[in-house]
Amino acid sequence: MMRSMEKYILLIIISALTSIAKAQTTVIDNYPIKPVRFVLSFGAPGGAPDIIARLVAPKLSEVWGQQMVIDARTGAGGIIGTEIGAKAAPDGYTYLITSPSHAINPALYSKLPYDPISDFTPVSQLADVPNIVVVHPSVPARSVKELMAYAKANPGKLNYGSAGSGSSQHLAGELFSKMAGVKLVHVPYKSGPAAVIDLVAGQVQLTFGSSSALPNVRAGKLFALAVTTSKRVGSLPDMPTVSEAGLPGYEASAWYAMFGPARTPKAMVDKMQADFSRVLKMSDVQDRLVSLTIEPIGSKPAELEAFLKREIAKWSVVVKESGAKAD
Repeated sequence: MMRSMEKYILLIIISALTSIAKAQTTVIDNYPIKPVRFVLSFGAPGGAPDIIARLVAPKLSEVWGQQMVIDARTGAGGIIGTEIGAKAAPDGYTYLITSPSHAINPALYSKLPYDPISDFTPVSQLADVPNIVVVHPSVPARSVKELMAYAKANPGKLNYGSAGSGSSQHLAGELFSKMAGVKLVHVPYKSGPAAVIDLVAGQVQLTFGSSSALPNVRAGKLFALAVTTSKRVGSLPDMPTVSEAGLPGYEASAWYAMFGPARTPKAMVDKMQADFSRVLKMSDVQDRLVSLTIEPIGSKPAELEAFLKREIAKWSVVVKESGAKAD
């Protein structure tokens, strides 16, 4: 009698678990069932994060049958939007799209309103955007090796502009100085394009900036020496990386990645990564991104988690040794 009762209870439990599993599968298959919000923590309208989101939005809306809401919450070095992303409900309907600031800020600020690892669920590294080493014609260097040699012979005489203290451009310059054993003087600006204006005017001698300098390079007003990514970029195939051009191991890209709040269900994260990655691989999307010097990636959650930890470790050393401060 007891064994029959135990079997009956076991059958009820199995039936209940099967029903729950089927219900969860149905939820994921139908996900999302309402608009999904993407909080952008960094970048001005027309910048890489905004371009990526707005290019992908209509594609994802077609796939989902739901709207993708782009919510730009920039400012304070990315802290404002990142805090919003951290404190959002972990229901799979709010995601953060952020930049290298996510890895740099823990070392740059003594206190943050969030933890960059424990308060987030990694989804995907969406894209890699190279910084480009660009010099004014007055600098007698047309290669990375020549730039390092000139900087060593003239310590403290080369000023480099950036998009601001603590920006990826600033830290790219500090990493270059550290690895090359040279002394460059940092000059912060309110934006990357503002630094390029003064570079063209000769007020600074070089930048580790974005592709905004390329029109002046093509016009012969500036010289581009190398990209800061680990690999050459598709839109600039003839331009070497800093690493292969004379400073082995150097890498300082302006990447963009997606995170959910901590405890976002894994099944939703996996579906978001798969859908976003599928759109990034569409030929028209790839062609548009590459034309803007944006390299689409679409990595897995575990890959992003490992990448973020490496970035935090790298930039913490650079910030500490350079004495970099936030504005």
